[in-house]
Parts: sequence; structure tokens; C-alpha cells
Amino acid sequence: MEKTYDLNIRTTQTLLSPRRLKEELPMTETANETVTRGREEIKRILRKEDQRLLAVVGPCSLHDLDAALEYAHRLNELRSQLEDRLCIVMRVYFEKPRTTIGW
Repeated sequence: MEKTYDLNIRTTQTLLSPRRLKEELPMTETANETVTRGREEIKRILRKEDQRLLAVVGPCSLHDLDAALEYAHRLNELRSQLEDRLCIVMRVYFEKPRTTIGW
């Protein structure tokens, strides 16, 4: 029988499990505080306890770490300038499985 699946796949790479990734790259205290503070801000906005507008922004997918860091730094500057009116949250996914870069 002729093969009908994975016809355009050159190679595959096994990814680390989330548990293993957490073991190899544990969250820093600073990252933990950022996540915790951000979640609390979002909860207050959704409960209407904070009148700021929640803006979830960002590119849908990134493939370039340097570009992602530059974008995050620029967005953080804007966030600082507008923090009295907006709560800006960067949402991004790195290397979505369905995203391809050319042929």
C-alpha cells in the first residue's frame, strides 16, 4: 500500500515533556512575581475593580528569539507610559506546530 501520511515531513524531533522542561528551566523568583502580579491585575480588571482597559496584544507566533525580546522591550516601554489607562499583556506562542516557514 502506498504511504498517504507525513509525505512532506523531512525529520521529527521529540520535545521535552512540560515536567522535564520545568525541571531544566525552573521559574525564577522575578518571573514568578511578574506572573502572579499580572494575573491579579487581570482578575481585578475583569471584576471591574480596576477601570483600566485590558489589552492582550502581540504577534500570534514568533520564530526569532531576538525579535521577540525586542518586541517585548518595546511593548514594555509602551506599557509603562500607558499603565494608568491600560493593562497591556503580551500574548505570543513560539513555533506553533501548524506554522511553517517557507518551503
